[in-house]
Amino acid sequence: MATILVVHGAWSGGWAWRKTSAIWRAAGHEVWTPTLTGLGERGHLASSEIDLETHIRDIVAVLDCEDLEEVVLIGHSYGGMVATGVAQRRSERLRRLVYLDALVPEPGEAVFDLVPPQAAARMRAAAEAGGDGWRIPPDPMPPDTPAEDVLYARPRRLPQPIRTFEQPLPSSAVPKLPRAYVVCTRVGPDDTFRRFAERAAREPGWTLETIDASHGPHGTCPDVLAGLVERLL
Repeated sequence: MATILVVHGAWSGGWAWRKTSAIWRAAGHEVWTPTLTGLGERGHLASSEIDLETHIRDIVAVLDCEDLEEVVLIGHSYGGMVATGVAQRRSERLRRLVYLDALVPEPGEAVFDLVPPQAAARMRAAAEAGGDGWRIPPDPMPPDTPAEDVLYARPRRLPQPIRTFEQPLPSSAVPKLPRAYVVCTRVGPDDTFRRFAERAAREPGWTLETIDASHGPHGTCPDVLAGLVERLL
């Protein structure tokens, strides 16, 4: 059985993984779905000082305090930034990195370097207009999200501190670990994450998988996602 640690995406929390984590636990895996500082049930800690470093340290602390070893670390969406930073510091605790429709930064890159310029401009403007300059309102959920899931998620999806998108990944090298990229196929041709899947297809050391889902398969097709990840363990 595996030890699975999930880094959720922006505006989200560990709560968003309840469906998929239940499947893994039923199969006997040890599953951790911590919520990053300032989001979800930790929203009361939100401040303009929270940055990418804060979130990397959140996950490093889970690894260290729980003494986790041979971990399969999954980064979803923005969580790919955090997972990469964790790999820089605790590669000895990791068995594999799995990027789920996620950003895969190089050292020195920030979220705003990796998303389309118009998306970055839109989020900055939204933070200025309604978030005191530092709170980015949540993006819409995938259109195929079940209505009951939208109702459940709406009060739990909180603004993202802008410095988590502005701060670049530390410049230290990323150790060579076994890596997998899982790309969600129900997107347009200009999808933010497509180029990372293309990178995984051409670079050695990667396994590339596809899933017939929109950007949130842990909510829209948890059985399919859980089974796919189990094949990668």
